[in-house]
Amino acid sequence: MSRRSSLLTRSARTMPALAVMAAVGVVVPFEVHATEGYFQHGYGARSKALGGTGAADTRDSTGVSLNPAGLVHVENEWTAAVSAFSPRREFEGGVGVGFTPEGTVESDTNWFAVPNLSASYRLAPNPFVDVIGFSVYGSGGMNTDYPGVDRGGPTGIFLGGPLGVDLQQALISVAFAKTIAPGVSVGVAPILARQQIKLRGLGAFAPGSSDPGYVTNNGTDVSWGVGVRGGVEWAVAPNIRLGVAGNSPIWSEEFDKYRGLFAEQGSFDIPASIQAGIAVDVTPNLTVLADYRHIWFGSIASIANPSTNAALLGSDNGPGFGWDDVDVIKLGVEWRSSPTLTLRAGYSYATNPISSRDVQFNILAPAVVQHHITAGFEYKVNKAWSVEFAGLYAPEETVSGYEIPPGNPGHAIDISMYQFEATLGVKYKFGADEAPLK
Repeated sequence: MSRRSSLLTRSARTMPALAVMAAVGVVVPFEVHATEGYFQHGYGARSKALGGTGAADTRDSTGVSLNPAGLVHVENEWTAAVSAFSPRREFEGGVGVGFTPEGTVESDTNWFAVPNLSASYRLAPNPFVDVIGFSVYGSGGMNTDYPGVDRGGPTGIFLGGPLGVDLQQALISVAFAKTIAPGVSVGVAPILARQQIKLRGLGAFAPGSSDPGYVTNNGTDVSWGVGVRGGVEWAVAPNIRLGVAGNSPIWSEEFDKYRGLFAEQGSFDIPASIQAGIAVDVTPNLTVLADYRHIWFGSIASIANPSTNAALLGSDNGPGFGWDDVDVIKLGVEWRSSPTLTLRAGYSYATNPISSRDVQFNILAPAVVQHHITAGFEYKVNKAWSVEFAGLYAPEETVSGYEIPPGNPGHAIDISMYQFEATLGVKYKFGADEAPLK
């Protein structure tokens, strides 16, 4: 076991509450796929419908996953949501002989279920904590599943048979929130993360690896990690709130079964991120939101190292996916049109982490979508129960480039993706009256 793995094991033991929750089954793998890099654009039906905004406007227990400081506005409740997510991925090779084939190849397995669970509970008055929350959610991931293309000999995009990756990340968090001054609240949420990955079809890259037996087709590998999320919310005026929240890197065990592929001997931490936002109540029933998010993909060597690096795969400076950091602008509007019906819409724009230099390796992970158009609603069935819906459409984006040696530098490559998502949620308030509108 590496020194990092040993440290993580000891850290996990210092969080018995999280470990117990993991033991009762909340670590079921989450199929989650790229929207902002390989992170989700939002967590829970409300945030998803609002384009992922909400750092300054928490109204339900899913705030654990975005800004735990906002839980001070939430009553006793639990929420559950499931998304039917459909990322459509494809690769197109130009005319001519190359390491990769000619023509268009679409990735199979186009529908995935993405669950999200959260709860919040208000404590009796005390000097330390006003509200405690819990959440288990899919943070991010990536899946491609290309068939074994017939090439008159060895099959597959990389001549290794069917090609694909299945990366899944589930985060478990307990949050604590406290109002520390009139209109000012803070929150903190330790995180326990479970990642798993499976790769196939990369045998052609084994000769260029520091550990050729640990590049591909080694089944599913699991990695645990720990980190923390924290945030603050400040009501600067009766109708204006500011919020900022972020998470540390989630320091994770190495993917030992793929230590010959990922840089730094299988290292694959989850990158840090930060989100800041403003919420303005234009009228008592109409709120406009704007957020900015930054994700430090460029800080993780296995993700950020250029695919052109002249080093062995799996080494400290080994080739990676060449991803840059991602910046996201998010806009949302929520209209509480009646006591029972709330309407929501949103839009977000994310920078593309992939450059033309790195398209060949990113056939595995074509996370190129940038525009996200969202809408949804919440309907209160009665004082206790609500149902929610959110929809997403991310138009197709393409990044073009060429093979890198030892392939044919004149052989063109296009990677593309577009997405649909539909989210259905339910919310139940218990043991307290409904929270008033802000």
